[in-house]
Amino acid sequence: MSLNLYPCDLLFIHRDAEKEPREKRVAEIQKAVEGIRESVSVSVICVVPVRMTEAWLLFDEAAIRRAAENPRGKQPLNLPNLSKCEELPDPKQYLCQLLRQASGLTGRRLKKFRAREREKIQRIAELIDDFSELRSLSAFQILEADIKQMLKRQSW
Repeated sequence: MSLNLYPCDLLFIHRDAEKEPREKRVAEIQKAVEGIRESVSVSVICVVPVRMTEAWLLFDEAAIRRAAENPRGKQPLNLPNLSKCEELPDPKQYLCQLLRQASGLTGRRLKKFRAREREKIQRIAELIDDFSELRSLSAFQILEADIKQMLKRQSW
């Protein structure tokens, strides 16, 4: 079990809500956690975005351009309005399209780039310095409240 190799005090468990209610996804996470409670005691925070976590990465154009390895690119990127990003049918696909546009690559170089899109998506999250814009999204508000509550409960 990874918790034996990488012990922690607080574990964030992610499950996209997609088309299910948040409560259902939280119940799924809690049920899974119950199965490991005997062997590991760790506090858990449920991370349940409305559709996909990638929607939470669609607001920082500079991070997208840097992850695409073209920080000074001038290709226009149509970032969705933050209030609408969780309504996109496939935020991951949208983010991949933005990365490809931001790269400015074509042909064989674009094909190589596409093979590394998952890595690029992770890189966006690493490059964002300030996630406070996401406070306007209900799922992020819940996550932030859960974290604050846990910190208070644990006296951290």
